Amino acid sequence: MAPVIAPVQTSLDTPEATCVVVIGGGIVGLTAALSLAERGIPVVVLEKGRLAAEQSSRNLGWVRKTGRDISDLPLSVESDRLWAAMSERVGADVGYRQAGIMYVARTEAEMEKHQSWLGSAGGRSLDSRLLSPAQINTLVPGGVENWYGGIHTPSDGRAEPTLASSAIAAAAIVKGAVIVENCAVRRLVTQAGPISGVMTERGEIRCDQVLLAGGIWSRRFLANHGVALPILPLVASVFRTGAMEGPTDIAVGAADFSFRKRHDGGYTITQRGALFAPLMLDHLMIGHRYLPVLKAEWKNVRVSLGGDFLRDLALARRWSGDARSPMEQLRTMDPAVHHGLNADAMRNLCKAWPVFNAAVVKQSWAGMIDVTPDSMPVISPVEKLPGLTLASGFSGHGFGTAPAAGQLAADLITGGTPVVDPTPYRFDRL
Repeated sequence: MAPVIAPVQTSLDTPEATCVVVIGGGIVGLTAALSLAERGIPVVVLEKGRLAAEQSSRNLGWVRKTGRDISDLPLSVESDRLWAAMSERVGADVGYRQAGIMYVARTEAEMEKHQSWLGSAGGRSLDSRLLSPAQINTLVPGGVENWYGGIHTPSDGRAEPTLASSAIAAAAIVKGAVIVENCAVRRLVTQAGPISGVMTERGEIRCDQVLLAGGIWSRRFLANHGVALPILPLVASVFRTGAMEGPTDIAVGAADFSFRKRHDGGYTITQRGALFAPLMLDHLMIGHRYLPVLKAEWKNVRVSLGGDFLRDLALARRWSGDARSPMEQLRTMDPAVHHGLNADAMRNLCKAWPVFNAAVVKQSWAGMIDVTPDSMPVISPVEKLPGLTLASGFSGHGFGTAPAAGQLAADLITGGTPVVDPTPYRFDRL
């Protein structure tokens, strides 16, 4: 069962024209729309289903710099700053708390990875520090695991996925954005090259620029225009507990579990070291591009060939503007929960912090993550389609970096000074 999202009153009508159309009502598309609306630029967000109904509301809610790729750190640092001011900016609580994030290591090899990252990130004014076992026990009391060490970044934080996107959307509407749910974009409309509009299931909307922030759907949408975007799906299973007395407000990640405090007093927990890969046609087409990552992480990926493959095959890969699109066939990607992974996470967590033996599981869900071969997103114009900017492939990091990612996308669309260097996110690197 998917998490319950705070409702937003969206538009029942679709305008005939605007300056910018955002395809996708997830958190990145919504933050981009908010940024554009704040600049006085007319913007329309078109969501095929309900706002934030896919990974934007199903993620863990972590807002972290720890462990980020070094080239991705500036975006993470800027997002930290924007998250801290987000509740005031949108006039509603997004659940942001700067409670810190800690990773714990069982082995010397795990610890060396943290040491190496911290060394590479040196000189960037981060407050990350390595921890001894005694320091871990002080910060997160009640543990019985013999940790080798850890790393802690007090300035990292968390926000609530079921609150944040809705609050951002509501603020964008107040500032002039138009948001339409249950309205799929079928195709881009072009005239002599540049984009001149989008064809939706309700008709055409003229526009000057388009931002595609469609998550896992972006690959299929672009392929229909002859553009290859290498992203593959991975499924993360998650569960939440009822309110309980826990060991800490710090979010904690180990090799085989993670937990973080929720605004409702419970905890969000996952098997951090394992993801489920439902094989689909795209895995056969571009899976070879992921071999280096797969070789390093093969023990942590559960692969299955079954109903997901057949359901994916049933969705069209080519369609016209007057034909029903795959996004109308499947409004919300709602993958099945891998209960075995969730049970594994709880066992591992209870062995480390026995207080979780008293936890009562209230809800489980799964979300589909769009992963690029280098685990870095694309936030970039698409040269083959003038007027199109892409913001997809966030590889499980989209929620945490969404405020800066959305602002960067808005900067690229408007020709403004980029909030961070966009070079690491260019489309042509792939």
